[in-house]
Amino acid sequence: MRCIDQFKSAAIKNPTLTDVARTAGVSYATADRVANERGNVAQKSVQKVKEAMTQLGYVRNVAAANLSTNRIYRFAFLIPGGKNAFFKRMRLHLQRVSDVMMADRVHIEVIDTDAFKSASLFEGLQQVVASNADGVAVVGLSTSNLEKPLNALRAQGVPVVGLVSDLPTHQRDAYIGINNKVAGRTAGRLIGLSHAGLPGAVALLAGSLKAQDHCDRLMGCREVLEADFPNVELLPTAFTFDDQQKVHDAAVEALASNDRITALYNVGAGNIGLLKALESTARPARFFCLVHELVSHTRTALVNKQIDVVIDQRPDVEINRAMTYLQALVDNRDIPPMQEHVPTIYVRDNVPSDIPETD
Repeated sequence: MRCIDQFKSAAIKNPTLTDVARTAGVSYATADRVANERGNVAQKSVQKVKEAMTQLGYVRNVAAANLSTNRIYRFAFLIPGGKNAFFKRMRLHLQRVSDVMMADRVHIEVIDTDAFKSASLFEGLQQVVASNADGVAVVGLSTSNLEKPLNALRAQGVPVVGLVSDLPTHQRDAYIGINNKVAGRTAGRLIGLSHAGLPGAVALLAGSLKAQDHCDRLMGCREVLEADFPNVELLPTAFTFDDQQKVHDAAVEALASNDRITALYNVGAGNIGLLKALESTARPARFFCLVHELVSHTRTALVNKQIDVVIDQRPDVEINRAMTYLQALVDNRDIPPMQEHVPTIYVRDNVPSDIPETD
């Protein structure tokens, strides 16, 4: 008779928690506590319930469980504020996502930080530590003072994902963003190809080496040019902290002081300043300009032939992925399979028209 009962149980197409409890020989309450990891269950009973779940092919309905317990996901996103148009675009998409996700009982809080200032990011992380957040996404910096709050979040069991610019791998659960070394290598190859075997010199602008994404892009660009285009020289990097005025001044100085420049690559932001510099300064006869992030003003500059290429990382894709990762981590589920997120190359011929205004 027991074999027949087991055969019938195994034949259940959509097993319920009641079926699990009956098969395991425990109460529904016990099965529920095991399935939802609420604890206070004897190890012997835990083993019986897990064996029954495996035997029946039971899959926990996370949405139903959350609804029955009135569960609300609370996610914090720590993103640089200020004039950076890319992060404005990211916050705009977060607002749109937040409006939609409220119906799925997801609350999103955006905490502004000061770009490249580790003390500001430290304060933001401390704010999350003191809150009841279920998960956090962080635009990271490579500074040691963030270790304390990040470790505190891990100790609380709060999933942490690096967003756009990564955190140390031992202090986060996942990284959401493009491979920035690949992005830099892509930029280096485009710059090298634009020279068609002729010699040249590249003016480099970056925000700060504290930002891992900027560091990786510079490294990738240098690797490709040194290996495959030794005729193209990389000039010393000017650090601008993505400030529009600093970007403007650095570009003007580079173009005015060095008549060997044949290309300019800004690995960071502040491109409004760069575009103003290109308008007011005589461009070399042979000149290639490449920047990151497609926002309204870089799109216009691309169409108007002020710049030649924009490498974009699609912040809407990154936000959506971050939400998926955080929910899966909180629910102890596997991350859904996703295609690798690679940089998108835009030239004036394929630039989309639906870029929101962020200036």
